[in-house]
Amino acid sequence: MIATIISEKIKHYPALLKEIISIITPQYGGTFIDCTFGQGSYSKKILEFSNTKVIAIDRDIDSKNISKNIEKKYKNRFLFKNKKFSEINILDLNKEKVKAIVFDLGYSYKQIKDPQKGLSFDSSGELNMRMGLNKFSAKEVINKLGQKELEKIFKFFGEEKEAKRIANKIVKERTKKKIDTQELVKIVDSSKRKKNYKIHSATKVFQALRIFVNKEISELIYGLINATKMLKKNGIIVVVSFHSLEDKIVKYFFKSLSETKSVSRYMPKIKEKVNLFKLINKKPIIPSSQEILENPPSRSAKLRSAVKLKDFVNFDTDILEKFKNLIEIENYSNKL
Repeated sequence: MIATIISEKIKHYPALLKEIISIITPQYGGTFIDCTFGQGSYSKKILEFSNTKVIAIDRDIDSKNISKNIEKKYKNRFLFKNKKFSEINILDLNKEKVKAIVFDLGYSYKQIKDPQKGLSFDSSGELNMRMGLNKFSAKEVINKLGQKELEKIFKFFGEEKEAKRIANKIVKERTKKKIDTQELVKIVDSSKRKKNYKIHSATKVFQALRIFVNKEISELIYGLINATKMLKKNGIIVVVSFHSLEDKIVKYFFKSLSETKSVSRYMPKIKEKVNLFKLINKKPIIPSSQEILENPPSRSAKLRSAVKLKDFVNFDTDILEKFKNLIEIENYSNKL
């Protein structure tokens, strides 16, 4: 995840809001789940339409304070749960016919700038990066995991080309002194053989740590699986992602459940695959030039959506096997 960041004057700028509203059509009413409540931008927009109800989820406890004002304004139409969205299946929503489930995988400006969360390489002090309901912090990752493990985290979660050099230097430097946010930035910068002046040198390492600390790979995969299980026929899932790893997972999940793959002629007919989804947009929707002009970080946003065709709960998916190597890297956290 990266931030849906905006200027100081405009604090909230949800990416692709108009496009999402056109897909989920709250103007016709219905119950919606906002899986990444954040600053409440999507929820508030949906609730502007009468005859709508929103169930919002966020792991960040700070979001609960924002939700209180919305609860007051839209009594009986808004409910907030401080949960990870992967736990959507344990919410008691059997009586709700959910029309659409929305995931915005970006971070808000406020979250990025919060020094307590320590998400940004501009922060000072200890490494944190916990978004809520976590078992460990980035500080523990940097100071306790081995060189090979750090290298894989940086390489596969951050697509960092200098992962080996950076991991090696971290292990050496941490024997001399405590590694805080700015010390990590210095280590990364000094490890770079080639400078990319388009992005900060620490961007990819910090992205990798955020993904690892918050287990964003398995969180996204189980979020998609459990959201699909709870949707009824004609229910919609919308996902806005901000980096290639997230988009790859979403693309594969939707595509694998919407395309009938070739079946062996030796396989009984009853075993043939049934399409669960229909893609609403075959290619990802990206922000308009106007939106990018107003909110430059939105340029990396990609929106994918699909509608559920069948009304059943259990289904087969090989997504866990497909991204098995990434989940194995996440499981390095068992050593902390």
